Amino acid sequence: MQPTLRSALLLAAGLPVALAPAVIDPRLWTVWLALFVASLVAIIVDALAGMPRRRLAISVELPEMLYIGDRDPLRIVLTPHRRARALVVELLTDLDALLAPQPPQTIRLDPEGGVVEVTLEPRRRGTARVEAIWLRWTGPLGLWRRTLRHPVDETLSVVPDIRAVREAALRLARSRDFIVGVRRRKFIGDGSSFDRLEEYRPGLDHTAMDYKASARHRKLIVRRFEAERNHQIILAFDTGRLMGEALDGVPRIDRAINAGLLLAYLGLKAGDRVGLFAFDANVRLFTEPVGGVRSLGLLQRRAAELAYADHETNYTLGLNHLATRLRRRSLVVVLTDFVDPITAELMIENIAHLARRHVVVFVALRDPALDGRVTARPDDLLDVHRAVAARDLVVDRETVLERLRRSGVFCIDAAPDKASAAMINRYLEISRRELV
Repeated sequence: MQPTLRSALLLAAGLPVALAPAVIDPRLWTVWLALFVASLVAIIVDALAGMPRRRLAISVELPEMLYIGDRDPLRIVLTPHRRARALVVELLTDLDALLAPQPPQTIRLDPEGGVVEVTLEPRRRGTARVEAIWLRWTGPLGLWRRTLRHPVDETLSVVPDIRAVREAALRLARSRDFIVGVRRRKFIGDGSSFDRLEEYRPGLDHTAMDYKASARHRKLIVRRFEAERNHQIILAFDTGRLMGEALDGVPRIDRAINAGLLLAYLGLKAGDRVGLFAFDANVRLFTEPVGGVRSLGLLQRRAAELAYADHETNYTLGLNHLATRLRRRSLVVVLTDFVDPITAELMIENIAHLARRHVVVFVALRDPALDGRVTARPDDLLDVHRAVAARDLVVDRETVLERLRRSGVFCIDAAPDKASAAMINRYLEISRRELV
């Protein structure tokens, strides 16, 4: 316990009265003494009337795990042991550096108790820790303050946001385009996998006519096809220094993992096989392509193991290693980033080499702040310089993407909130065109 500022002001108010016996009349010392005693009694009564710390029960409800890029509540239940007066409690939670700090909260605690929710917002993947909860309240007169530290010492795993993956996947799975390959539905001219022979009807593709079968059955017969399944998809994550930089508060690599897992879920749902590959200065991970929606849990766990690196990315080592591990033509989705055309030379060369045998989708996350700087109205000369520099970066970025497109690479350069949809659309296009 400790006295409050109000308590100090109350005692300070008696100082002029204490000078009265020396200035006005010596008999006034009794007035000062009475005022001093009354102040002490008020402070003592306030200290005794305030709710003791031992009479407040605290329980903490933690989420099972945290998801990068999302927020989850930490519920704190406060329950007085006995029926007590209502009081105002100030609460602050001790969080480690992996979680964004949260401001203090104030709750009016009724005699029946109350609940406080503290937002847990992870900054990076890993193991986050909730260390303690601090509570502070005053007595009825506000002269005495009590402070309580309630240790929590609990850890939470911060993993890629698989919940957003499932929600987005369920929405996309209802579309007609995505049903191709998931259910055995056929569309005229789609697919290259032979399904059956069928009598010709107006509206069917006449180029699929089977003349030998028509002669044998003495009526027009056409071949029906369906979208081919069991493609091989490789999600290649760059875990180098640039991918560790924050984009709207979340590292690029974590945003890339969330978008990649969404594509993996839809690919598994469509009957394709999905594998993971990660590299920076060295190869960090290679997971053989697996099939079935149940394999998404394995991909999520392996993706959660990807560490943040401070090394520059070695595209020659990483992509050449990947090329040697792929024994069949695959759809390779490279999620990376670059700064300028000069430093991106080796990246362009090695991705173009990989595209000679495989279908490559190049995915880069565009910083919305960069576009905002280009289009923002300048207020002074410094803003003009910043806009020109940002425009140069945008032009350089488009130069690199154009060179990749000329090499046969599908390029996606989108903001974090639009990258997932762009990847899905490109995947559906590649699947329907049977490019893999």
